[in-house]
Amino acid sequence: MSGENAGGTSPDTARIAPDSHATTTGMTGHGYYDANSRTQWNAIEAVLPLLDHAAATFPLKGDGVITFADYGCSEGRNSVAVMERALRTALPRTPLPVQTVHSDLPTNDFGTLFQNLRPHGQSVFGSGRVFSSAVGGSMYDQLRPDRSVHLATTFNAIGFLSRRPVETLPGYIQPNGPSAIRGNGFVSEEETAAFRAQARRDVEAFLKVRARELVPGGQLLVQVFGATDEAKTCDGIYDLLNDAVLGFVETGEIDRETYDRYYQPVYMRRLEELTGPALDPGSETADLFELNQARDYEITVPFVEQYKEDGDLDTYATAYVHFFRAFTEAVLTNALPDTPERGGLVDRVYERADEILRAAPDLYPFRYLAVAMLLTRKP
Repeated sequence: MSGENAGGTSPDTARIAPDSHATTTGMTGHGYYDANSRTQWNAIEAVLPLLDHAAATFPLKGDGVITFADYGCSEGRNSVAVMERALRTALPRTPLPVQTVHSDLPTNDFGTLFQNLRPHGQSVFGSGRVFSSAVGGSMYDQLRPDRSVHLATTFNAIGFLSRRPVETLPGYIQPNGPSAIRGNGFVSEEETAAFRAQARRDVEAFLKVRARELVPGGQLLVQVFGATDEAKTCDGIYDLLNDAVLGFVETGEIDRETYDRYYQPVYMRRLEELTGPALDPGSETADLFELNQARDYEITVPFVEQYKEDGDLDTYATAYVHFFRAFTEAVLTNALPDTPERGGLVDRVYERADEILRAAPDLYPFRYLAVAMLLTRKP
Protein backbone atom coordinates (compact mmCIF):
# COMPACT_ATOMS: atom_id res chain seq x y z
CA MET A 1 0.00 0.00 0.00
CA SER A 2 1.51 3.35 -1.01
CA GLY A 3 2.20 6.06 1.55
CA GLU A 4 -0.69 8.40 0.74
CA ASN A 5 -3.25 5.62 1.00
CA ALA A 6 -1.84 3.81 4.01
CA GLY A 7 -3.47 3.58 7.40
CA GLY A 8 -7.01 3.62 8.69
CA THR A 9 -8.13 5.39 11.81
CA SER A 10 -4.99 6.83 13.32
CA PRO A 11 -3.67 5.92 16.78
CA ASP A 12 -4.08 8.29 19.69
CA THR A 13 -2.06 11.46 19.54
CA ALA A 14 -0.23 12.96 22.51
CA ARG A 15 -2.65 14.35 25.10
CA ILE A 16 -0.18 16.53 26.96
CA ALA A 17 0.76 20.19 26.80
CA PRO A 18 3.10 21.22 23.98
CA ASP A 19 6.58 22.61 24.47
CA SER A 20 6.66 26.22 25.73
CA HIS A 21 7.74 27.35 22.25
CA ALA A 22 5.34 25.15 20.29
CA THR A 23 1.65 25.16 19.41
CA THR A 24 1.31 21.46 18.67
CA THR A 25 2.46 18.22 20.26
CA GLY A 26 3.62 17.02 16.85
CA MET A 27 2.51 14.80 14.00
CA THR A 28 0.29 11.76 14.45
CA GLY A 29 2.61 8.94 15.52
CA HIS A 30 3.02 5.17 15.37
CA GLY A 31 3.95 5.29 11.68
CA TYR A 32 0.88 7.28 10.60
CA TYR A 33 2.77 10.41 9.55
CA ASP A 34 5.45 8.42 7.73
CA ALA A 35 2.75 6.53 5.85
CA ASN A 36 1.02 9.73 4.76
CA SER A 37 3.89 12.11 3.98
CA ARG A 38 4.74 11.25 0.40
CA THR A 39 3.49 14.67 -0.69
CA GLN A 40 5.86 16.35 1.78
CA TRP A 41 8.68 14.29 0.29
CA ASN A 42 7.85 15.60 -3.18
CA ALA A 43 8.22 19.13 -1.79
CA ILE A 44 11.59 18.19 -0.27
CA GLU A 45 12.74 16.41 -3.42
CA ALA A 46 12.27 19.59 -5.45
CA VAL A 47 14.99 21.35 -3.42
CA LEU A 48 17.48 18.47 -3.20
CA PRO A 49 19.80 20.32 -5.63
CA LEU A 50 20.12 22.99 -2.92
CA LEU A 51 20.95 20.26 -0.42
CA ASP A 52 23.56 18.86 -2.80
CA HIS A 53 25.17 22.30 -3.05
CA ALA A 54 25.16 22.66 0.73
CA ALA A 55 26.71 19.22 1.24
CA ALA A 56 29.43 20.05 -1.28
CA THR A 57 30.33 23.44 0.21
CA PHE A 58 30.03 23.27 4.01
CA PRO A 59 33.41 23.97 5.64
CA LEU A 60 35.64 21.07 6.67
CA LYS A 61 37.73 21.27 9.82
CA GLY A 62 40.93 19.38 10.58
CA ASP A 63 39.73 17.13 13.39
CA GLY A 64 36.66 16.22 15.40
CA VAL A 65 33.23 15.41 14.01
CA ILE A 66 31.14 16.76 11.16
CA THR A 67 27.55 17.35 12.26
CA PHE A 68 24.37 17.48 10.19
CA ALA A 69 21.15 18.48 11.98
CA ASP A 70 17.56 18.23 10.78
CA TYR A 71 14.91 20.20 12.71
CA GLY A 72 11.36 18.86 12.61
CA CYS A 73 12.23 15.25 11.77
CA SER A 74 8.88 13.74 12.86
CA GLU A 75 9.01 9.93 12.60
CA GLY A 76 12.05 10.08 10.39
CA ARG A 77 11.28 8.60 7.00
CA ASN A 78 11.86 11.85 5.13
CA SER A 79 14.59 12.99 7.53
CA VAL A 80 16.57 9.80 6.96
CA ALA A 81 16.22 10.17 3.18
CA VAL A 82 17.52 13.75 3.38
CA MET A 83 20.55 12.66 5.40
CA GLU A 84 21.26 9.80 3.02
CA ARG A 85 21.32 12.28 0.15
CA ALA A 86 23.63 14.70 1.98
CA LEU A 87 26.00 11.92 3.08
CA ARG A 88 26.47 10.75 -0.51
CA THR A 89 28.15 14.06 -1.28
CA ALA A 90 29.76 14.71 2.10
CA LEU A 91 31.47 11.42 2.98
CA PRO A 92 33.88 11.46 0.02
CA ARG A 93 34.95 14.98 1.04
CA THR A 94 36.34 14.07 4.46
CA PRO A 95 37.71 11.12 6.44
CA LEU A 96 36.07 12.47 9.60
CA PRO A 97 33.09 10.80 11.28
CA VAL A 98 29.71 12.38 10.67
CA GLN A 99 26.96 12.72 13.26
CA THR A 100 23.37 13.08 12.08
CA VAL A 101 21.10 14.82 14.58
CA HIS A 102 17.34 14.44 14.20
CA SER A 103 15.31 16.89 16.27
CA ASP A 104 11.65 17.41 17.04
CA LEU A 105 9.39 18.27 19.96
CA PRO A 106 9.68 16.17 23.14
CA THR A 107 6.18 14.83 22.39
CA ASN A 108 7.32 13.51 18.99
CA ASP A 109 7.16 9.78 18.24
CA PHE A 110 10.86 9.12 18.76
CA GLY A 111 10.27 5.38 18.99
CA THR A 112 9.45 5.18 15.30
CA LEU A 113 12.34 7.54 14.54
CA PHE A 114 14.82 5.24 16.27
CA GLN A 115 13.45 2.25 14.38
CA ASN A 116 13.99 4.17 11.14
CA LEU A 117 17.54 5.05 12.16
CA ARG A 118 18.52 1.53 13.21
CA PRO A 119 16.47 -1.05 11.32
CA HIS A 120 17.62 -4.59 12.09
CA GLY A 121 19.85 -3.20 14.85
CA GLN A 122 22.26 -1.44 12.50
CA SER A 123 22.60 2.12 11.21
CA VAL A 124 20.37 2.82 8.25
CA PHE A 125 23.22 4.81 6.70
CA GLY A 126 25.43 1.76 6.18
CA SER A 127 28.71 3.43 7.10
CA GLY A 128 30.93 2.94 10.11
CA ARG A 129 31.69 6.65 10.01
CA VAL A 130 28.10 7.79 10.51
CA PHE A 131 26.58 8.05 13.99
CA SER A 132 23.04 9.25 14.73
CA SER A 133 21.29 10.88 17.65
CA ALA A 134 18.01 12.60 18.47
CA VAL A 135 17.22 15.80 20.36
CA GLY A 136 13.83 16.69 21.82
CA GLY A 137 13.07 20.40 21.88
CA SER A 138 11.56 23.33 20.03
CA MET A 139 13.34 24.43 16.86
CA TYR A 140 12.98 28.00 18.14
CA ASP A 141 15.40 27.22 20.98
CA GLN A 142 19.11 26.46 20.79
CA LEU A 143 19.48 22.67 20.78
CA ARG A 144 23.16 22.19 19.93
CA PRO A 145 26.39 23.73 21.31
CA ASP A 146 27.79 26.89 19.75
CA ARG A 147 29.63 26.32 16.47
CA SER A 148 28.97 22.59 16.38
CA VAL A 149 26.78 22.15 13.26
CA HIS A 150 28.06 22.17 9.68
CA LEU A 151 24.84 21.59 7.76
CA ALA A 152 21.34 22.29 9.11
CA THR A 153 18.02 21.59 7.43
CA THR A 154 14.34 22.00 8.17
CA PHE A 155 11.44 20.96 5.97
CA ASN A 156 7.87 22.19 6.56
CA ALA A 157 8.27 22.46 10.35
CA ILE A 158 8.82 26.22 10.47
CA GLY A 159 5.28 26.67 9.19
CA PHE A 160 4.05 25.73 12.67
CA LEU A 161 4.08 28.85 14.83
CA SER A 162 5.92 28.98 18.16
CA ARG A 163 2.96 30.63 19.92
CA ARG A 164 -0.68 31.57 19.34
CA PRO A 165 -0.71 35.31 18.56
CA VAL A 166 -4.46 35.59 19.17
CA GLU A 167 -6.69 33.74 21.63
CA THR A 168 -9.61 33.28 19.27
CA LEU A 169 -10.07 33.08 15.51
CA PRO A 170 -13.87 32.91 15.32
CA GLY A 171 -14.28 33.15 11.55
CA TYR A 172 -12.14 30.23 10.37
CA ILE A 173 -9.75 27.56 11.64
CA GLN A 174 -6.57 28.72 9.84
CA PRO A 175 -4.97 32.19 9.82
CA ASN A 176 -4.52 32.54 6.04
CA GLY A 177 -8.28 32.29 5.61
CA PRO A 178 -10.52 30.20 3.38
CA SER A 179 -9.99 29.62 -0.32
CA ALA A 180 -11.77 31.75 -2.90
CA ILE A 181 -13.51 28.65 -4.22
CA ARG A 182 -15.12 27.64 -0.93
CA GLY A 183 -15.23 31.00 0.86
CA ASN A 184 -16.57 29.35 4.00
CA GLY A 185 -15.31 31.79 6.61
CA PHE A 186 -13.29 34.92 7.22
CA VAL A 187 -10.12 36.22 8.87
CA SER A 188 -9.89 39.95 9.59
CA GLU A 189 -7.04 42.19 8.46
CA GLU A 190 -6.03 42.71 12.10
CA GLU A 191 -5.92 38.95 12.70
CA THR A 192 -3.91 38.40 9.53
CA ALA A 193 -1.43 41.07 10.62
CA ALA A 194 -0.96 39.37 14.01
CA PHE A 195 -0.13 36.04 12.38
CA ARG A 196 2.14 37.65 9.79
CA ALA A 197 4.10 39.37 12.56
CA GLN A 198 4.36 36.14 14.57
CA ALA A 199 5.57 34.24 11.51
CA ARG A 200 8.31 36.82 11.01
CA ARG A 201 9.35 36.68 14.68
CA ASP A 202 9.56 32.90 14.39
CA VAL A 203 11.91 33.03 11.41
CA GLU A 204 14.07 35.55 13.25
CA ALA A 205 14.16 33.37 16.38
CA PHE A 206 15.01 30.31 14.31
CA LEU A 207 17.83 32.10 12.50
CA LYS A 208 19.30 33.46 15.75
CA VAL A 209 19.67 30.05 17.38
CA ARG A 210 20.84 28.34 14.20
CA ALA A 211 23.46 31.09 13.81
CA ARG A 212 24.83 30.18 17.24
CA GLU A 213 24.91 26.48 16.42
CA LEU A 214 26.45 26.70 12.96
CA VAL A 215 30.16 26.95 12.33
CA PRO A 216 31.26 29.95 10.23
CA GLY A 217 30.49 29.04 6.65
CA GLY A 218 27.94 26.44 7.77
CA GLN A 219 24.95 25.86 5.51
CA LEU A 220 21.27 26.21 6.42
CA LEU A 221 18.49 24.96 4.13
CA VAL A 222 14.95 26.05 5.02
CA GLN A 223 11.87 24.79 3.13
CA VAL A 224 8.21 25.18 4.05
CA PHE A 225 4.74 25.08 2.53
CA GLY A 226 3.70 28.51 1.34
CA ALA A 227 1.67 30.85 -0.83
CA THR A 228 1.89 32.82 -4.06
CA ASP A 229 -0.44 35.26 -5.82
CA GLU A 230 -2.08 32.24 -7.41
CA ALA A 231 -2.90 30.00 -4.46
CA LYS A 232 -2.09 28.90 -0.91
CA THR A 233 -1.22 25.40 0.27
CA CYS A 234 -3.93 25.72 2.93
CA ASP A 235 -6.65 26.04 0.29
CA GLY A 236 -8.93 23.04 0.15
CA ILE A 237 -7.61 21.01 3.06
CA TYR A 238 -8.54 23.54 5.75
CA ASP A 239 -11.81 24.39 4.02
CA LEU A 240 -12.69 20.72 4.34
CA LEU A 241 -11.60 20.43 7.97
CA ASN A 242 -13.45 23.65 8.80
CA ASP A 243 -16.67 22.36 7.25
CA ALA A 244 -16.32 19.06 9.12
CA VAL A 245 -15.81 20.76 12.48
CA LEU A 246 -18.68 23.19 11.87
CA GLY A 247 -20.97 20.22 11.35
CA PHE A 248 -20.39 19.22 14.96
CA VAL A 249 -20.81 22.83 16.11
CA GLU A 250 -24.25 22.80 14.50
CA THR A 251 -25.22 19.61 16.36
CA GLY A 252 -23.90 20.99 19.65
CA GLU A 253 -21.25 18.30 20.08
CA ILE A 254 -18.60 21.03 19.80
CA ASP A 255 -19.62 24.28 21.48
CA ARG A 256 -19.15 27.62 19.76
CA GLU A 257 -16.61 28.87 22.29
CA THR A 258 -14.41 25.84 21.61
CA TYR A 259 -14.67 26.48 17.87
CA ASP A 260 -13.77 30.16 18.31
CA ARG A 261 -10.64 29.25 20.30
CA TYR A 262 -9.59 26.39 18.06
CA TYR A 263 -7.41 27.06 15.04
CA GLN A 264 -4.53 25.33 13.33
CA PRO A 265 -1.44 27.47 14.19
CA VAL A 266 0.23 27.25 10.79
CA TYR A 267 1.02 30.17 8.52
CA MET A 268 1.56 30.05 4.76
CA ARG A 269 4.44 32.38 3.96
CA ARG A 270 5.25 34.02 0.67
CA LEU A 271 8.87 33.83 -0.41
CA GLU A 272 9.64 37.39 0.72
CA GLU A 273 8.22 36.56 4.16
CA LEU A 274 10.66 33.68 4.48
CA THR A 275 13.74 35.53 3.22
CA GLY A 276 12.93 38.94 4.75
CA PRO A 277 14.48 38.32 8.19
CA ALA A 278 17.74 37.31 6.50
CA LEU A 279 17.78 40.27 4.09
CA ASP A 280 15.94 43.28 5.49
CA PRO A 281 18.41 45.84 6.91
CA GLY A 282 16.15 46.50 9.90
CA SER A 283 16.02 42.85 10.94
CA GLU A 284 18.05 41.65 13.93
CA THR A 285 19.17 38.65 11.87
CA ALA A 286 20.14 40.48 8.66
CA ASP A 287 23.90 40.30 9.36
CA LEU A 288 24.03 36.62 10.35
CA PHE A 289 23.64 34.90 6.99
CA GLU A 290 24.36 35.28 3.31
CA LEU A 291 21.49 34.25 1.05
CA ASN A 292 22.73 31.82 -1.59
CA GLN A 293 19.51 30.84 -3.30
CA ALA A 294 15.77 31.24 -2.77
CA ARG A 295 12.73 30.10 -4.72
CA ASP A 296 9.02 29.43 -4.60
CA TYR A 297 7.57 26.48 -6.49
CA GLU A 298 4.69 24.05 -6.83
CA ILE A 299 4.88 20.27 -6.73
CA THR A 300 2.53 17.56 -7.88
CA VAL A 301 0.37 15.90 -5.24
CA PRO A 302 0.36 12.11 -5.68
CA PHE A 303 -3.24 11.49 -4.65
CA VAL A 304 -4.47 14.40 -6.79
CA GLU A 305 -2.60 13.15 -9.85
CA GLN A 306 -3.89 9.62 -9.30
CA TYR A 307 -7.46 10.89 -9.07
CA LYS A 308 -7.05 12.79 -12.35
CA GLU A 309 -5.94 9.57 -13.99
CA ASP A 310 -8.41 7.04 -12.64
CA GLY A 311 -11.32 9.06 -11.17
CA ASP A 312 -11.41 6.74 -8.14
CA LEU A 313 -13.17 8.99 -5.63
CA ASP A 314 -13.01 6.46 -2.78
CA THR A 315 -9.23 6.15 -2.94
CA TYR A 316 -8.82 9.90 -3.44
CA ALA A 317 -10.96 10.84 -0.44
CA THR A 318 -9.20 8.36 1.83
CA ALA A 319 -5.73 9.56 0.83
CA TYR A 320 -6.70 13.25 1.01
CA VAL A 321 -8.11 13.00 4.55
CA HIS A 322 -5.28 10.80 5.83
CA PHE A 323 -2.80 13.32 4.44
CA PHE A 324 -4.09 16.30 6.42
CA ARG A 325 -5.11 14.30 9.47
CA ALA A 326 -1.45 13.39 9.99
CA PHE A 327 -0.50 17.01 10.77
CA THR A 328 -3.77 18.46 12.09
CA GLU A 329 -5.00 15.80 14.53
CA ALA A 330 -2.89 16.73 17.54
CA VAL A 331 -4.00 20.37 17.51
CA LEU A 332 -7.65 19.47 17.06
CA THR A 333 -7.47 16.89 19.85
CA ASN A 334 -5.90 19.28 22.34
CA ALA A 335 -8.44 21.99 21.45
CA LEU A 336 -11.37 19.82 22.52
CA PRO A 337 -12.43 19.28 26.15
CA ASP A 338 -10.56 16.40 27.77
CA THR A 339 -13.41 13.92 28.14
CA PRO A 340 -13.64 10.13 27.61
CA GLU A 341 -15.49 10.85 24.36
CA ARG A 342 -12.79 13.07 22.87
CA GLY A 343 -10.97 10.42 20.86
CA GLY A 344 -14.18 9.18 19.30
CA LEU A 345 -15.24 12.72 18.45
CA VAL A 346 -11.95 13.37 16.68
CA ASP A 347 -12.39 10.18 14.66
CA ARG A 348 -15.88 11.30 13.64
CA VAL A 349 -14.64 14.74 12.56
CA TYR A 350 -12.28 13.14 10.04
CA GLU A 351 -14.94 10.62 9.00
CA ARG A 352 -17.25 13.58 8.36
CA ALA A 353 -14.53 15.27 6.30
CA ASP A 354 -14.29 12.13 4.18
CA GLU A 355 -18.06 12.16 3.61
CA ILE A 356 -18.11 15.86 2.67
CA LEU A 357 -15.25 15.42 0.20
CA ARG A 358 -16.90 12.45 -1.49
CA ALA A 359 -20.12 14.45 -1.88
CA ALA A 360 -18.50 17.55 -3.41
CA PRO A 361 -14.82 17.02 -4.40
CA ASP A 362 -14.79 20.08 -6.68
CA LEU A 363 -15.26 22.38 -3.68
CA TYR A 364 -11.96 21.32 -2.11
CA PRO A 365 -9.19 21.31 -4.74
CA PHE A 366 -5.72 21.05 -3.26
CA ARG A 367 -2.40 22.38 -4.55
CA TYR A 368 0.95 22.26 -2.79
CA LEU A 369 3.08 25.40 -3.02
CA ALA A 370 6.36 25.83 -1.17
CA VAL A 371 9.15 28.32 -0.53
CA ALA A 372 12.80 27.61 0.24
CA MET A 373 16.10 29.35 0.89
CA LEU A 374 19.70 28.26 1.29
CA LEU A 375 21.83 30.39 3.65
CA THR A 376 25.51 30.47 4.61
CA ARG A 377 26.52 31.46 8.13
CA LYS A 378 28.70 34.57 7.94
CA PRO A 379 32.00 34.62 9.86
